[in-house]
Amino acid sequence: MRVFSTDGAGVLVHKEIAHLYIQHVYGAQHPPFDPLLHGTLLKATPKVPTTPVKAKRVSTFQEFESNTSDAWDAGEDDDELLAMAAERLNSEDSVLPPPSHVWFEPVTSDPGTLSSSALSEREASRLDKFKQLLAGPNTDLEELRRLSWSGIPKPVRPITWKLLSGYLPANAERRAATLQRKREEYFAFVEHYYDSRNDEGHQDTYRQIHIDIPRMSPEALTLQPAVTEIFERILFIWAIRHPASGYVQGINDLVTPFFVVFICEHTEEEDVDIADVSRVPADVLRNVEADTYWCMSRLLDGIQDNYTFAQPGIQMKVRMLEELVGRIDEQVHQHLEQHEVRYLQFAFRWMNNLLMREVPLRCTIRLWDTYQELLLFLQNLPTARWGDEEVSLLLAEAYRLKFAFADAPNHYKK
Repeated sequence: MRVFSTDGAGVLVHKEIAHLYIQHVYGAQHPPFDPLLHGTLLKATPKVPTTPVKAKRVSTFQEFESNTSDAWDAGEDDDELLAMAAERLNSEDSVLPPPSHVWFEPVTSDPGTLSSSALSEREASRLDKFKQLLAGPNTDLEELRRLSWSGIPKPVRPITWKLLSGYLPANAERRAATLQRKREEYFAFVEHYYDSRNDEGHQDTYRQIHIDIPRMSPEALTLQPAVTEIFERILFIWAIRHPASGYVQGINDLVTPFFVVFICEHTEEEDVDIADVSRVPADVLRNVEADTYWCMSRLLDGIQDNYTFAQPGIQMKVRMLEELVGRIDEQVHQHLEQHEVRYLQFAFRWMNNLLMREVPLRCTIRLWDTYQELLLFLQNLPTARWGDEEVSLLLAEAYRLKFAFADAPNHYKK
């Protein structure tokens, strides 16, 4: 990165800095805490004696849920928080050094950056591998999972996601009949159930879905009337057909990646986030809607305990995250404990909508290229031909891991 600044005589000079990264902090009310910087400077600052006020710790998930505002809202005061952070950074009493007059200009001649032609050649090579694999009469799902781990080229992503989610069979000759049958089945559900959305027993569910969809992103896509109606139907039908969980906030975000990936086959815009869906033929939209419903259902089949009463799946994942951080980054873990920050307060939304609110949609889709592979593997473990030898090896490995982790809580601690 090239840095321009002024010397003591006011002459503009520049320097090359090889490793300089600027990381934005979104939604942060205060600048990031640097224990080395803050620890040194804060010692010289006299502290005003105050009476410590210990925040009341929430004892149960239900109490946390009732005392917390909508955990799925993106937040309308993000700009205000960023302004507060900027004001604190520029304030006179800030513990950070005052900013100098520095301008940054990216260096385009980075030798580590791939040229566009080289990148295109690599992408073209990967696309050919996918096309060759998908062109066969029976797709090798194991090889497809292996290729998908490093990302799926956009032209073949829709068919790959449908295969990896288990929606389509590996046999190419059966796919057309499967698509027709599943699409007809979905719209039979719509015809049978959707008119009941205003019934007394279902109106609360439909109302919550209707409220949540305008909160979704990207707004340019989800606020289009045709897309809003599609999402309402998908979510309502899924809720009616899964009474163990019903509709829970967070499920709505899981519709978007599937819909975007499937609709991109039929739009001219490069950025599908702002695509005008009204230009897509009605019969194509119907097919995209049905495919989105079934693929989302396959995804939720593996994580439905995230959305049942008290959401035990999410609570378990948050506890696992807390244990993992405590082992591999004790300093961060102790910092959170010192300030009485509970993992459930910030990680709940991560688990609830699979990072849909934490990263841009294009990044979510790339993550799901790999996640689809993991989900299919976990739901279709290659154990059909296992015998005593494989089970013995599995038990031996389980014992080794138990000895290394469960029976050794200080395994990663210094």
